[in-house]
Amino acid sequence: MISYMLLPTIVIPAIAAIVIISSQAKVAMKTGWIAVFSLAYTTLVLCIAGLRIYQGETIHEQYFSLGTFIRFDFLADGLNLPVAIIINLLCTVLAFYSIHYVEHRIQIIYGDKDEAAKRKYYKTFFFLYLFFPIGFLGVCFSTNLLTMYFFLELLPIPLYFIMAYFGYVERVKVALMCLLWGIVGANLFLVASLMTYFQSGTFEIAGMHLLHGNPMTFWIILIFIVGLATKLAMVPFHVWMPWVHAEHPTCIAGLLAVYGNLGAYILLRIIILPLHEEFKIFSIPLMIVALITLAYGSLLTMAQTDVKRLAACSTISQISFSILGLAAYTWVSIEGGMFFFLSHIMGKTIFFSTAGILVYVTGIRDMRRMGGLASKMPVTFMLWLIGSMMLSGFPPFSTFAAEWIMFTGIFQYGVYTKPVGLVVAVLSVSAILLTISYTFWSVKRIFFGPLGEGVPESSAKDPPLSMSLPLLFVAAVSILLFIFPGLVMNLLNSVIH
Repeated sequence: MISYMLLPTIVIPAIAAIVIISSQAKVAMKTGWIAVFSLAYTTLVLCIAGLRIYQGETIHEQYFSLGTFIRFDFLADGLNLPVAIIINLLCTVLAFYSIHYVEHRIQIIYGDKDEAAKRKYYKTFFFLYLFFPIGFLGVCFSTNLLTMYFFLELLPIPLYFIMAYFGYVERVKVALMCLLWGIVGANLFLVASLMTYFQSGTFEIAGMHLLHGNPMTFWIILIFIVGLATKLAMVPFHVWMPWVHAEHPTCIAGLLAVYGNLGAYILLRIIILPLHEEFKIFSIPLMIVALITLAYGSLLTMAQTDVKRLAACSTISQISFSILGLAAYTWVSIEGGMFFFLSHIMGKTIFFSTAGILVYVTGIRDMRRMGGLASKMPVTFMLWLIGSMMLSGFPPFSTFAAEWIMFTGIFQYGVYTKPVGLVVAVLSVSAILLTISYTFWSVKRIFFGPLGEGVPESSAKDPPLSMSLPLLFVAAVSILLFIFPGLVMNLLNSVIH
């Protein structure tokens, strides 16, 4: 039996990052493989941990304490372990996807520089990239509000530098925007954490229940929700998402979707589960805000002509489905909302990464200049169609099962809280039609009809397999979870129900 299973998932990527940035020039262009193999190994470790948790264990690893109020421990249970596995899997897949993509991106941006400079940029990307899995898993496994805050603050740093070095339009300006919004959300989280400590005497998440009956609990929950809403890009805190999500290098698009969606897990872990009675007052207002965000994000997406901005704006609406499930406040809707969160980040990884393939191959982003690419790029067409089906909730992908479970719970809530809850439930399920509209409209516009005037016919072909195979693997995982949803639902049920 391995004594520590969770700590290596943080330490190994950190060691790999040091090895990458310290590598010599002759191996610099191979450092992407170090990132891939280190993340593949930690994904395997997480799967082994998952087998233990599936058998009824809870893994709690204690490392050290700083004083009486900061304990650095990790906890894995049926709630955060499936989240950690899917996130780490996507980090592995996108590291593989990035090997070829980043080399191409460096050639476009820094083509006038010498080979030594290009090698330096290449290894810098993968050094920064590995901070994502470290931050994500740190948030998932943290048992202390301050350590969770630390890992939340860690995430905007690689986002800033990767966007500033490898992004698209006005990349430094957009990187700064992302950094500032990330800091605002994290600092609101810190303020609420400090208020929690002063009212309960502990930063431990397990001690959040001590706030029951405290008159300050309402304000603590409100500040937590506002802080997380900035990361979830909920109206009116959504303004950063179209810019940041559209202009970063596409190889980290799936990770930025994780960054946004991770707020749903935090909301459930630190507020809904331990403070379920106090959260009730926020249920209907949060559902209404989520519904507004869903509708606004969908309409904004339908107005886009830029293929990357189309994928970016769709994230605003898609995240809100998970919040609807959590806010509906039945155990069925909450489990379905978390299952949808995992299904959505897989679908968004495929959808946005395929948008990156289109830009990579054609060199254009304007969908009005595309068209007729289905015959030229059949694998890319299949990937875009798969991504559209996953985001729209079509079988045989796990989003269908997740939406079925989630909306069952939302309608249960609607029946108990009619008429408002029932109206929100009907409108939210109707909003799926908006998702279907903008995803399949883009399929028609990009891949059918005559070949677009802006498409260079000589280069219109499918990308290297290193970019398409990882995305097909993610689709296979989604199909597996559609066939066997119990692989996730049984774990979630062990904690939530």
